[in-house]
Amino acid sequence: MPTINLPNPDRSISPYRVSGDPIPFVKFKASDFPRIAFAAAHVVADPLAGNDPWLTPAIDWDRTLAFRHRLWDLGLGVAEAMDTAQRGMGLGWAEARELIRRSQAEARGREDALIAYGAGTDHLAPGPDVTIDDILRAYDEQVGFVEGEGGRVILMASRALAAAARSPDDYARVYGHVLANVAQPVILHWLGEMFDPALQGYWGNIDHDRAMDTCLDVIAAHADKVDGIKISLLSAEKEIAMRRRLPAGVKMYTGDDFNYAELIAGDEKGYSHALLGIFDAIAPAASAGLAALGRGDNKEFFDILEPTVPLSRHIFAAPTRFYKTGVVFLAYLNGLQDHFTMVGGQESTRSLQHLAELFRLADKARVLADPDLAIQRMKAVLAVHGVSA
Repeated sequence: MPTINLPNPDRSISPYRVSGDPIPFVKFKASDFPRIAFAAAHVVADPLAGNDPWLTPAIDWDRTLAFRHRLWDLGLGVAEAMDTAQRGMGLGWAEARELIRRSQAEARGREDALIAYGAGTDHLAPGPDVTIDDILRAYDEQVGFVEGEGGRVILMASRALAAAARSPDDYARVYGHVLANVAQPVILHWLGEMFDPALQGYWGNIDHDRAMDTCLDVIAAHADKVDGIKISLLSAEKEIAMRRRLPAGVKMYTGDDFNYAELIAGDEKGYSHALLGIFDAIAPAASAGLAALGRGDNKEFFDILEPTVPLSRHIFAAPTRFYKTGVVFLAYLNGLQDHFTMVGGQESTRSLQHLAELFRLADKARVLADPDLAIQRMKAVLAVHGVSA
C-alpha cells in the first residue's frame, strides 16, 4: 500500500500507510432507504476569479451543480443553501438566491431530485434598531423567494431574532407568522450555538431543555405546517428526548454530526431521518449504509457508518463552525473539485495538523475514493506548508 509522510501532534513527521480500500460509488434510489436522507451540500469556489475572497464570493457554478447531481445519483436529497454552503460565513443572501434558482432549475430536470432550501433572515444584519416586524418581513422575503421558485423551505434560525427577541413569546410570534403563511409544510432548523455562537439562547432560553419546550409548543400549534425539525445540538440524548415528544406525523431530522449512526438506526420508540453536513463528505458511505439498513442488515449499516463517526467528530470539532473547511478539503482530496479554495477564504480556518488527521481518519473510514489521487493532493497541501511528503 502507498505511504505518505504526515505531521504528528508533537511536530514530528512520520510515514502513514494508506489502506487503499475505499467504499465504491454505487448508485441508489431514495426508495432504497428506510429513512429520508438529505446531505447539506457545500459550494465550490472559483479560484480564478479576480475577486477579493473575504469580501466578494466567486462560485464555480458548473462544479457546484455537478456535485448536487452526484448526491442525487447516490439516492440522497440535497439540503441547499444551508450553513454547509457557508450561509453567513462567506455566502450572502444574494449568492444564496442565485444558488437556489440554479439548483431548482437542475432539480426540475430529474424526477428523483429531492431538494429543499434554506430560508432565513441573513440579509438583515442584527442590531439594536431591528424590530420583530423587520424580522417578519425578512423571513417573508426569503420564504417567498424559495416558494416562488417552486421550492420547499427549510426554515433556518435567525441571528437577528436571537439578538432582538426579549422572550419566548417573540419566537412564538415570528414562527407562528411564518408557518401560518407557508404554502407547504417546512422543515424547521434549530442550529445550536456550537455551530453559530450568535444563536446562543435561541427559542428564548439558554437552557436547551427549556428552549425545547418553547420549540415544541410552536410545532404543536402549527403541526400541519411542519414536516419535521432538524436539530443540531450535538447531543443524542437531547435529540431523542425531543423526538419522543414530537406530535404525530412530525419528523425528526438528525443534525447531530457526532452521533448520527445510532440516531438514524433508532430504538424501540422511534428513529431520526437525516439532514447532515457530514453526508456531503461521506456520501457514498452514507448511501451504502442506508441501503443496508433498507435491506434489514443493521450490522452492515453500522459496519459502514461507525468508522465514519471519528472522522465526522474531527471535522466538526470545536470551533464547530469551521467544519466547512474539512468538508471542502475532503471534496478536494476526492477529486470533486480541482483546488482547496473556499468562498470567504475559509480554507484558512483549520491547521495543517487538523488536515493531516482528517486524511488519516478519512482513509480509516474508507472514504478516500482514489487513494493515489488523495495522496498526490495531500502532498501538494503539505508542500505549500513547507513539509516534504
